[in-house]
Amino acid sequence: MSFFADLVARLADLFAPLFHGSAMAAAIVAVTMAVRLLVHPLSRAAARGQKARARLAPQITALREKHGKNPEKLQRALLELHRKEKVSPLAGCLPGLFQLPAFFLLYHLFSSSTIGGEANELLDHKLLAAPLGGRLADALGDGGPFGGAGLVYLVLFALVAAVATFNFRRTKRQMAQGGAAPAGGERAPGAEAMAAMTKFLPFLSFFTLVTVAVVPLAAALYVVTSTTWSAVERAFLYRDVPQGAAGAVASAM
Repeated sequence: MSFFADLVARLADLFAPLFHGSAMAAAIVAVTMAVRLLVHPLSRAAARGQKARARLAPQITALREKHGKNPEKLQRALLELHRKEKVSPLAGCLPGLFQLPAFFLLYHLFSSSTIGGEANELLDHKLLAAPLGGRLADALGDGGPFGGAGLVYLVLFALVAAVATFNFRRTKRQMAQGGAAPAGGERAPGAEAMAAMTKFLPFLSFFTLVTVAVVPLAAALYVVTSTTWSAVERAFLYRDVPQGAAGAVASAM
């Protein structure tokens, strides 16, 4: 953790002539973007996997209709199909998993009063009037929502809400054609639960608002930057995925 703290502090020193008192916040944004660049190959691989799964959607639907009353046989058939086509069902999870260590490091750095047995000087840094080690509750208690720190959070919430709305609309469009029942009107066991989860998926982006509200501001900056990056990245990587493809695959699975 000390190494990571030194890295962020050195970046802040480099940014100080441009960002002055908010140099540490700029360093956190830069670290976040560096992490996202490192995991970008995984994101590209996940996009290729989803496009492949979209192409497999008719075959997956056929398997569901054939083995719908035998969940174990259906699962084996789906795994065999993915193996044969060299498509990993879990590829989409990897980019998020590889980002978790950086997020938790930032969380601990700006939650700990000491680092390596010495006072944590990182806690002295701010984004404008908001301490990077503070939380929304601290900002509300020090000037309210329209105080200096409160306004910083209002801007972050506005940005997160805009990104979440963009993701919500995009996910709804992709899911729009994926909820049809198979021929004959019958559903495989568990299909109702999957359909309910599919309807819930577009709302997940808005949970970022909760995260921003409860973690230290430094970690919130990481989340906001990463979420914004993800929205732009996915819009680019999935631009040629047919509308409804994601929903069709989810429903078939």
